[in-house]
Order: sequence, then C-alpha cells, then structure tokens
Amino acid sequence: MKKHYLLQLLFAVLAMATIVSCDDDEDNNGSNNGGGEGSETEITANISEDVTWESGKVYVLKQRVTVLDGVKLTIEPGTIIKGDADLSGAQAAVLMVAQGGYIDAQGTADEPIIFTTTEDEIEPGETVSSGIAAGAKGLWGGVVILGKAPISPKTGGATAQIEGVDANDQNGLYGGDNAADNSGILKYVSIRYGGAEIAEGSEINGLTLGGVGNKTVIENIEVVGNSDDGVEFFGGSVNVTNLVVTSVGDDAIDIDQSYTGTVKNYVVYVDENSDEALEIDGREDDLEGSFNLMNGTASIAKTASSDASLTADFKSKATGTVSNLLFDGGKIKLRASFAEEDPTTHKEDGAKNVIDETLVFTSTMFASSSVYADQDDFPSMVDEDENFTPTQEVLDAVDAIQTEVDAELVSATATGADDSFIGDWTETSSLLK
Repeated sequence: MKKHYLLQLLFAVLAMATIVSCDDDEDNNGSNNGGGEGSETEITANISEDVTWESGKVYVLKQRVTVLDGVKLTIEPGTIIKGDADLSGAQAAVLMVAQGGYIDAQGTADEPIIFTTTEDEIEPGETVSSGIAAGAKGLWGGVVILGKAPISPKTGGATAQIEGVDANDQNGLYGGDNAADNSGILKYVSIRYGGAEIAEGSEINGLTLGGVGNKTVIENIEVVGNSDDGVEFFGGSVNVTNLVVTSVGDDAIDIDQSYTGTVKNYVVYVDENSDEALEIDGREDDLEGSFNLMNGTASIAKTASSDASLTADFKSKATGTVSNLLFDGGKIKLRASFAEEDPTTHKEDGAKNVIDETLVFTSTMFASSSVYADQDDFPSMVDEDENFTPTQEVLDAVDAIQTEVDAELVSATATGADDSFIGDWTETSSLLK
C-alpha cells in the first residue's frame, strides 16, 4: 500500500514538472506563457496562427506585433494588454492587424479589454489605471488596423504604407477596392497612454484605421492620454459608434484620404496639450469621398488649464455631413484659399465647400467661426523678406466668405452626444470625477 502511494506521488510530481516546462517554452506565436490567473505572457513575435488571449491575464507586447493575413486573434473580455514602455522609435510596442488579418476583441461594460503601458500597475479585474503620472503620454505605441477599403493617398494608387511602419514591412500596406472588407470586431476597448515617438516629430495614434471596411464592427471605444491623435481614419468606410477621446497630445479625431464611414455618438475632451478636437480633411488624390459625423460633443477637460482651447479645423478638401454637434464654447476654423494668378478667385477649401454645400452642417453649435487664410494661400503676396501682406481686396474677400459661412454653421438646436456609454469601464470616467 505504501509502495503504491509512492508511485502515485512520483507520477504527480512528473506531471507537474511537465506542465511547468510547457509554460516556460515559447509557442509558435512568440508567447512566453507565465501560467494561471493574473499571469503575464510576453508576446515576442508576429501572430501567425489563430490564437486566443485569455480573460484574467496580462499580455505584454515586446515589439510591433502583427496579426498576419489569414490569422485571427481573439481577445476575451477582461484581458489587459500592456505595451513595453522601455521600447521606443521603430521598435515601439504596437499591436497591428495586417490586411486580411482579423481581430475579435469583444469586451463588455463589466469586463472591458484594456490596452495600456507596462508602467501601468492595473491588474485583471480592475478598470482604473494606477501608477501613471498626471499628464503622462507616449508610454507605448498603439493599435493599428489595416484593411482593403478605398483610400485616396498623396502617392496615388489603390494602396499605401501606413505611417510609422517602414516600407520594407509589407504588413504595413492598407487600401484597396473592397468597401465591405472585414477586419474584425472591437467592443468595449480602452486604449491608454500610448503614442510613442517612432521618429522625430512622428508619433503613433491611439487607434489607427487605415482603409478599414464597413463590415468591421467598432463600438464603445476609449482613447485617453495619447501623444498623437486619438483616432485617425486614413480613408476606408468603417463605422464607429460610441467613441470617447480624452486629453491627447494632438487631434482627438482626425479624418483623411476620403474616409466615407460614419462616426456616431462621440465625445471629445481636450486639454492645454491638445491641438484640435476635430481635424477633418478629404482626398489627397483624385478619389472623392464624404464622411458623416453624427451626434457629437466636444468640451475642455475639467483638469485642463486656462491655456486650453477648443477648435475644429475643416481643411481644404473636406466633404461630408456634420449633424448635431455641440461644440462647448469652441471655434470652427475654415481655410480660404485663392488662386495665385488672381488672389480674389476662391479655390476649393473648407469654406468654399460650405458655400457649395459639399460640406454640410446641420444642428451644430459653435461659439464662433473663423475663415482664415495664411501665407500658403497667397504665394505671390510674400515679399523678399517673407513678410505676408495680403491686399485689402483679399481681406474683403475673406470677410465676405466669413459672412456667408456663418449663416450655415450655427444652430441653437444642437444637443450633442448621449454620453451615458462612458461608464466605469473607461479611464475617462475616473478622470472626470
């Protein structure tokens, strides 16, 4: 009887040794699995086959990690993903979904999926970050999703290389001809304290959407404390519902390259370190496209200093519809551009698009508007000392444009977003208390 018991004990010890050995090995996705509940798993290579990141665990990105073409990454509710704060430049920690890759990240209001930095002491089961200095930004990279929907880049053609990814990495391509492309699902996802600098003057957005198609589902998303833009759309047709962006270092929402989707129910809080609440542009090549911004509110964060300002910049090629936007005391900027050979001939720009009704505002409320023109719009009117001296004729033309667009912009009926989706799953809710 005693001998039989000793054999059972020996088998149990051997079995435990086997389990520990397996946990210490790297799998074929470059993971170093740390074990059970609350453990950390380092991700050290691209994701080359279907894999699930499990609830109750922390996954640490040790490089730019790409979900490759044909591969699915599933992230369970309550999972925390941390980017290594010690990595910078081109090596910054990023999660990227390449064209043809698929991400299924469906958190819940009770168990959000949180992307943050290794400097964050947050643990599974928690939703509020800790150990982060006030105003911290740029402590890791961000999330990049690349699809095959149409874009309009400066380079021309159907595809382009996403910013921040070197040209020799073909996983950085985005764009195509499939507006219904599907890159996956993001629900109840919070992206915090990213935007690492990859080169001088170039940072990563919190959420970059390059040519993402409209079969992709993105809803209940937070970006907070990012060094660059909160969310940037590079063309594509993906729709985003329930978006909150808080205290970023550049623009909260940035639209480029003929984005044709809808951003519905969005809330933006800027502070003294932010640039624009909205920076909206259009095509960079010939392909035209019109965006739709519905039910939005923009405000200055309670924690902001008196230097904070609230502006929205609709640039030269912006075309689309903005409805029910409550800009809480802020100003809209619209550029006026003029032909070099005739400084009073109004070229295509944000102001002209309002007049021509290709950029339409309905039920929007701004404190004021500013039609402006700068040196770039008057190249023939810069003297040898590079002094900008517009003529009275041009100034009168700008005033006339200002009068015309003011009648189109401001309505007292704007109610803005329904912010009830900003619950305890967000970092924003704790910052606003």
